[in-house]
Amino acid sequence: MAEDFDYEDNLIEITDEKGNSIKCELYDIIDFEGKQYAVLAQQDESGIEVTDPELVLMRYTEENGSSYFETISDDSEFDRVSEYIDTLDYDDDEYYDYDYEDEEE
Repeated sequence: MAEDFDYEDNLIEITDEKGNSIKCELYDIIDFEGKQYAVLAQQDESGIEVTDPELVLMRYTEENGSSYFETISDDSEFDRVSEYIDTLDYDDDEYYDYDYEDEEE
């Protein structure tokens, strides 16, 4: 499911498949196998960063000036992207040690 989002610095709000709003910080956008993927760190309901955030990995696309997040429904694609992200060397390892979670899990 594609989700449009609203910017406020790096804070965004997405809507899951059940219609629930989820506040996230856009941590990174990566290029992998010709596609872009977003790493999102979930925030608490007020949009405040949490100590132990749950990370969400989604496909990121831009179309006609709008940006969208899409659930990665293919388990193989999700696993390949997750493994690639684990190899990246971020300067800020704050989120690096957490498990990535697909939006549908």
